[in-house]
This record gives sequence, structure tokens and C-alpha cells, in this order.
Amino acid sequence: MRLQSGSGPAPIGAQTGVANFLTDLGVPPSIADPLSAAVVFVAVFAAVYLLGRVLVQPFADRLLDRRGFDAHAKRPMKKLVSVVVVFAAVAVAFGLAGFGNFLQSLATIAAAATLAIGFALQDVLANFVAGLFIYTDKPFRIGDWIEWDGNRGIVEDISLRVTRVRTFDNELLTVPNSQLTDGVIKNPVAKSKLRLKFVFGIDYEDNIDRATEIIIEEAENHSEILDDPEASVRLTELADSYVGLQSRIWIEQPSRADFIRTRGEYMTNVKQAFDDAGISMPYPQRVVSGRGQTADALATRQLVERDG
Repeated sequence: MRLQSGSGPAPIGAQTGVANFLTDLGVPPSIADPLSAAVVFVAVFAAVYLLGRVLVQPFADRLLDRRGFDAHAKRPMKKLVSVVVVFAAVAVAFGLAGFGNFLQSLATIAAAATLAIGFALQDVLANFVAGLFIYTDKPFRIGDWIEWDGNRGIVEDISLRVTRVRTFDNELLTVPNSQLTDGVIKNPVAKSKLRLKFVFGIDYEDNIDRATEIIIEEAENHSEILDDPEASVRLTELADSYVGLQSRIWIEQPSRADFIRTRGEYMTNVKQAFDDAGISMPYPQRVVSGRGQTADALATRQLVERDG
């Protein structure tokens, strides 16, 4: 028996069985058709959605783990998989419920809307694509200290559209992802070791070899400065008022806080050791003359008159 209402969609497949069952229970055909479509839609949607939750999402989780995605990268990907599962459940439910024509019309409208939205939201789409590149290329992670376009801070959150960075002045920057992929990003903590460089200026009269020994000794005595690679010192500058000795040291598992603290402690120790050894760290000196052109002319005239 095939039932069809004058205004509703023609029942097909599973809907036909449900409609016939409802009719046998005494439900009028004008009510049985749309009611059966609704029952089939709900049942199919629930079945496909649960199947996706049980099979598809665990498979996606294992795939992301196998590709080495971090927790912050897995979160938006899992949301995207959930959206795909819901969309698939709706599409299958519409088809089996007899709303094929409606689904086709909906797809046409969605395609046109997507085209219009794409032109209107080019920047949003650019940031979305940039977010995908950040998740796949991993130029930085949550907790990393990054620098770009004169800005610097600690990454607090990464989404598919923006990245949130906490500056060292405790300001929160919401940065569009496209800004972090179109330019150069400096990630000082991308590796497990970070090299620090400092220039210590000593007087021209001081002993360079003794100053070098002090700089190396203070690096070796500091617990957070690595022995391998070992610290090194090079004479890099002969300035007007000082001799520049550049120290290169390495620290492990660096962060912004570790970098600031280690640098401050190391420079303080070297300065104190210089003071104990009688090595000075001079500052630039300038000799300012107050004699003007009039004084110069007068001195020249007096000299000429004396010689004459």
C-alpha cells in the first residue's frame, strides 16, 4: 500500500513502512505521511549520529595521535569532525525521510550562500586557512614565547581564526592568524636550548685575558648555564671608551622568565667579579668645548700680530 498526501513529499522506503503502520493503527493518511517522515528523520539522524560518535570520532582521534598533533591542535580538529558527523546525519536522515527534493534545494541555496559569504568574508577565510597552516606546520605551540612585527609574548591559545598572546606587560593580544603566517615569526624556545649573548665592556688598561677568565668562570659556576655547549668569549669591539668582550652561553628548556632571570644573575655575578679583580666597565666620555668662533678668531689675530 502506498500513501501520498496532497501537499507532503511522497513516502518512500522506510517511510512507507512507518506510514502503513500508523495507518493500520487508525491514524489518518493526511497525518500519517508527515508523521512517518518525522519519525524516520529522527530515527535515522540518531542512528547515524551515534554511529559517527562510536566509530568515526575515535578513528579521528587515533589518526590525530598518529600524526603527532598536540592537545591544542586536536581540539578544533575534533570539533570539525563533530560538525561533519552532524552534517552527514542530517543529510542521510533527510534522504531516507523522503525529503530528497528539499535536500537538493537546500544544497543549491547553501552553495550560493557559500559563494556570497566567501566574497564578504575573505579576511575570515584567510585567517581560517592560516590557522590550518599553524596546526599542521607547528611554528609555535601554546606556552611558547614568540616575537613578530615588534611584538612579543607568550602564546595562550590557538584557534582556527585567531591566536591569543599574553605580552610581558600582561596585555592580551588577539592576533589574526594571517598576520602570523604572512610574516617572519621568531620562536626563541622552539628548541630545547637557547643561546644568550652579552657584551661586557672593559677599560683599555685592563687585562683582557683575566676578564675573559672571569666571564667563563661565572658561566661555569651558574647552575642553569650549560657546560655543553660550553661558554665562550670573543673580542668583538674596540669602541671609543671600552673593549667589548662578547660572551656566549647556553641555557636548557628556556622560557621568557628563565631567560630574564638567568641573564640578570649572570651579568650581576660578572660585574661583582670584575669589581673584586679591579676591572672597570667604563662609560663613554665626551669633552665639550665652550669656545666659539669669536674666540677662535681672536686667538688667530693675536698670533698673527705677535709673529709680525
